[in-house]
Amino acid sequence: QVRLVESGGGLVQAGGSLRLSCAASGRTSSIYHMGWFRQAPGKEREFVSAISRTGYNTVYADSVKGRFTISSDNAKNTVYLQMNSLKPEDTAVYYCARTTTWFRLISPDQYTDWGQGTQVTVSS
Repeated sequence: QVRLVESGGGLVQAGGSLRLSCAASGRTSSIYHMGWFRQAPGKEREFVSAISRTGYNTVYADSVKGRFTISSDNAKNTVYLQMNSLKPEDTAVYYCARTTTWFRLISPDQYTDWGQGTQVTVSS
């Protein structure tokens, strides 16, 4: 059993920055790719970014490209999401998740394990 724990969320003004962390514990493995999703009230869960297990490949949603950066530290079993130039529309609960397939990364169905989420609120 693996446990994914997100942290780093909070309240920030528009234009500000936050860095989210996702720490994995338990049955961690280097075979997994990691992703970040977000879900705003009344909306479906939305893909934000993903990083391959090696850290060499990354994917971003168009809405965050150029503002968010995903990275990983495999020695610490931790994935990060650096969020800059935040906008009110970035307000959501952010979740990390892991998948064994580097395919259809934007689909939540591809991910097998999820964290509990961390709230990000961007005020205008």
